[in-house]
Amino acid sequence: MKVFTDEKTIDELLTRGVSEVIEKEKLKEKLKSGKKLRIKFGIDPTGSQLHIGHAVPLQKLRQFQKAGHQVILLIGDYTATIGDPSGRNETRPPLTQEQVKKNMETYVEQASKVIDIKNIELRHNSEWYGKPDSARLFMELSSKITVARILERDDFQKRLAEGSDIAMQEIMYPLLQGYDSVALEADVELGGTDQKFNLLMGRKLQKRYDQKEQDVITVPILEGLDGEKKMSKTYGNFIGLTDKSEEMFGKIMSIPDTLILKYFELATDVSMEEIKKIEEEIQQGGNPRDYKMKLGQSLVKMYYNEEEAKKAQEYFIKTFAKKEIPTDIPEFKPSKNDIVTVLVESKICKSTSEARQNIAQGGVKINEQKVEDIKTEVKKGDIVQKGSRFFVKIL
Repeated sequence: MKVFTDEKTIDELLTRGVSEVIEKEKLKEKLKSGKKLRIKFGIDPTGSQLHIGHAVPLQKLRQFQKAGHQVILLIGDYTATIGDPSGRNETRPPLTQEQVKKNMETYVEQASKVIDIKNIELRHNSEWYGKPDSARLFMELSSKITVARILERDDFQKRLAEGSDIAMQEIMYPLLQGYDSVALEADVELGGTDQKFNLLMGRKLQKRYDQKEQDVITVPILEGLDGEKKMSKTYGNFIGLTDKSEEMFGKIMSIPDTLILKYFELATDVSMEEIKKIEEEIQQGGNPRDYKMKLGQSLVKMYYNEEEAKKAQEYFIKTFAKKEIPTDIPEFKPSKNDIVTVLVESKICKSTSEARQNIAQGGVKINEQKVEDIKTEVKKGDIVQKGSRFFVKIL
């Protein structure tokens, strides 16, 4: 595949959705040279679902892919059992190999919604850390960097000041992620701004292994639907890559107005020229709701198709904007007729506790009447609703 060296392509690679480039001028020269670079992005399967926050670096990876470079998707199946200490104020509970294996079952399939999975180098770091002689590699690695250098990172400094524990495995984590770049001979590594220490460790270790130091590109952390915390399943403020189209659209419509432009730039493939135009229109008094509609359309079209995007918008307008009950409600026959069973078995709620919580918070209705008692029973023909997006008709 041809490597694109035009100014516009290079400028977008180094500026769109980018927080920092280390070292920018050197990387710019490499990109101009026409050499096919090895672009690495690693992700630990610590959960089973990817969201559009994860997709921010994947989008950047796709840009490099379209520009003709060799992109590497590294699944950290070994490092996931340790846990990345970045941004944490306590030690992460370790995952078992079985949990990691289960989590990564659909990772590649989900990532394929963003990148061309047929034209990537797919790797797992268990390839080098899972070998019988890996203990020797760990000893070798631990001799390359001092403990003092590792403890320089902000996360660790804060925890030390608070008197919190730092596990030895957490001290090893940056070394392991850094060595991934050595093993893959990466020219460039992508990651979130919270990964900067780990990404720079890759440069240090490559130098100590007599390799050319990789350049580093950090991308912003995407805030979740609340507009405050970073997007995370833990906070329940995420848009999953496998969310249904109407759910994806509905969530976009709930974001704060202040995030519209950031979501356009980081989460969609809408051109920067178009985004600039949208910014000007909003500044001139354009209705933010109209641009959220456009954002929802763009996102659903990316992960599904244009037809699904139109359907998702129509569903939103009919169900939420006009406060109508949709006509295409899924039908369901529960094993018992109490409301909690209905919510759980229809998968409107993931658990009994979630169902009880939603009822207690006034978020569940039967035939548009709020449910106040968890013992409330349903009957055939009833329409059960949770929030403003989930409906089921009882058979």
